[in-house]
Amino acid sequence: MDDSQPQDTLDQPDDTTLGQPHDTADQPHDRLDELQRDPYPHYARARDAQGLTFVAELDAWLVARDADVREVLRRAEDFSSAGSLRPDVMPAPAALAVLGGGFGGRPVVVGTDGAQHQELRAPIVRGLSPARVAAAMPYAAERAAALVDAFMNGQHDEPKSGHVELMSAYARRLPGDVIGRIVGLDPADIPAVVHGGYRAEELLFRPLPEDEQVAVAQDVVATQRILDRYASARHTEPREDLCTEIVASVAPEGSAELTLDQRHEAVSHLQNLLIAGHLTTAALIGTTVLHLLRHPDQWALLCAEPDRIPAAVEEAARYDAAVQGFRRVTTRPVTLAGTELPAGATLFVAFGAANRDGVRHPGPDEFDITRTPVRHLAFGFGAHACPGSQLAREQLRLTLRELTSRLPGLRLAEDHPVTMRPTMIHRSPQSLHLTW
Repeated sequence: MDDSQPQDTLDQPDDTTLGQPHDTADQPHDRLDELQRDPYPHYARARDAQGLTFVAELDAWLVARDADVREVLRRAEDFSSAGSLRPDVMPAPAALAVLGGGFGGRPVVVGTDGAQHQELRAPIVRGLSPARVAAAMPYAAERAAALVDAFMNGQHDEPKSGHVELMSAYARRLPGDVIGRIVGLDPADIPAVVHGGYRAEELLFRPLPEDEQVAVAQDVVATQRILDRYASARHTEPREDLCTEIVASVAPEGSAELTLDQRHEAVSHLQNLLIAGHLTTAALIGTTVLHLLRHPDQWALLCAEPDRIPAAVEEAARYDAAVQGFRRVTTRPVTLAGTELPAGATLFVAFGAANRDGVRHPGPDEFDITRTPVRHLAFGFGAHACPGSQLAREQLRLTLRELTSRLPGLRLAEDHPVTMRPTMIHRSPQSLHLTW
């Protein structure tokens, strides 16, 4: 979705192709990468176009205007979440065979509708209640301070070099530690679980050689086995943690042990929750710091006036959403924005595009932490609104408090240009080198 994309990416397909995945061998991954690294120019064209725009690289109709995105999210009966996380790349048979020896593959909250969605969502809402999030914040603040201490003292580089790669030293570590604690994981297991989450995303959304796919699948299965161990342990000895909530939701009280199917269900839910809980927040930390430092006047303002941190968090989430959108599938023939869609048509519902809609957000392409916050769609809307949004916001706020108070001279490293990861899920800098 870059200005350089040829016009033929906007052409409407033959009706017979609607909702049908393209053969990934025919999909030009370099064009898809360009689209994913900077979707915003394409979003602008789609918002200005009549009706909806079909984007061949996404194999979906792009829903880009704020009002249209909200309409889709309100009408779950017409726009189903089934297949919302359909892979961009189908793993090779050898990788699928490895995955077949693991756990999971059951419906999860992000890809279900109606009563099933509410049933799957309930334990997550309980486990991420405001009281539980508040109880986790002292630990989160302690970990944030310790991670900053570590890179300021040179533990991630040469001693006291005044340099850090923030994604690896901080952004990808704090959220995993925090959600791991809420779920009830042993700290020793958290690095492997975080690694497995990134590997799962890589397998499903990046083109890889077959031998590498197999290696990635092995890492994913290793993570699933860790989560299976936790599920069985919490069924036998419940605790006050989110893992126990999830296990209790799939297994009746008093049963001697989990059935194989219950183990698959529990691992599916835990894996999905943990990936959402750490990858999304890590991405948001990275993009927030990036955009603040690309606007040194706003970084200086935030350092001088830390009371602006909550507004800065909302502006950062609006300006460059970590989750750019999800797919939806029409359940019957419908008309949206004047475009007639048959049953089974796939849409990409772009939160990131809606958040740059000038009808709702004046001056939408300007990053401005002084703007009066207007409710955005970075954390979704309606029945599928992110149940972990408070947890993500709190971690971002404490991150900005740490960095602005301790490193007001922070700036982007001039010798390390920033490249965005080519993905519409967990959009963030590939790496973020900073100096002070």
